[in-house]
Amino acid sequence: MALKAGDKAPDFKLFSSELKEVSLADFKGKKLVLQFFPMAFTGVCTAQLCAMRDSFGFYEGMDASVLGISVDSPFTLAKFKEEQFYQFPLLSDFNKEVSQAFDAFYEEFVYNLKGVSKRAAFVIDEEGKIIYAEVLESAGDLPDFDAIKKIIEG
Repeated sequence: MALKAGDKAPDFKLFSSELKEVSLADFKGKKLVLQFFPMAFTGVCTAQLCAMRDSFGFYEGMDASVLGISVDSPFTLAKFKEEQFYQFPLLSDFNKEVSQAFDAFYEEFVYNLKGVSKRAAFVIDEEGKIIYAEVLESAGDLPDFDAIKKIIEG
């Protein structure tokens, strides 16, 4: 069942591109923007995260944290982050549990790749409740960044 605004965000603990464990609880008291993406180093995923990178000052100014999540390994994500100069952590959902918990998951993706994160955006409030949820069926589409900013501004 798809998560929607008003639902409690599923708890998670994942390793970042810096090999640090990051959990939802780490962000209690702050707004959090989760950006799920299918694969590092692909065109639309890079555009999605670059949009977040380029408006990072806005999120930081609103005291909101940003996380990127994909099923890539932490080592792949570290290289992706370094090459694209992302200022926010990229988390490895290598075991695919968090993508499934957020219902942002392709059982089958292109090239017969199984178990890939869907492109999705969630905003979680200071209390761990979802206040914005957007899961895209087409990996070619981008999240509605303007809608996300409006939610952050409250």
